[in-house]
Amino acid sequence: MARPRTHDDALRRRLLEAASTAVADGGPASLSLRSVAAAAGTTTAAVYSLFGGRTALVDAVVAEGFRRFATHLDAVPRTDDPLADLLALGVAYRANALENPHFYRVMFETVGAEGRDGDRGAAAPTFAVLREAVARAFGTGQDESEAVAVRLWALAHGLVSLELAGLLPGGTQERAERYVAALRGDGPTART
Repeated sequence: MARPRTHDDALRRRLLEAASTAVADGGPASLSLRSVAAAAGTTTAAVYSLFGGRTALVDAVVAEGFRRFATHLDAVPRTDDPLADLLALGVAYRANALENPHFYRVMFETVGAEGRDGDRGAAAPTFAVLREAVARAFGTGQDESEAVAVRLWALAHGLVSLELAGLLPGGTQERAERYVAALRGDGPTART
């Protein structure tokens, strides 16, 4: 009798990586379990065994993306300087996106695709970190903190998305400096 195949965490990670690339490149509708399995060096049986199917695999990719993002945010120390902490969270946002570009795209581009509504909830814990940092930095109430947090998120997300698309000028260091300057609200400086 043949020994059953084991589907371990390493295979699960390979499948998530392959699926994140496939979905980021072509959207959830283009995801082929056969292609993902082949890219991970396994069979579709492993996908079904580990994830249950196509939809669950995409859900797992979104969850993994937010897990990685939360890890970056959790690594930011909370200090006595709440404005510096808020800026550090913004820098962590960019670092996560640059380190995990396929997951980043899937996290934010699958909401609304194929009637997917539940993904909005996946962002809630990471958004709560931002909202709390805003409240701490500016001493605002819940509603105002949320409004400011949405604006900051939109700024960071827009800049990072443009950078990932290759649409921002300059080298790596210059883009990083411009990103931080934008988060700080630094205006243009006159050159003499």
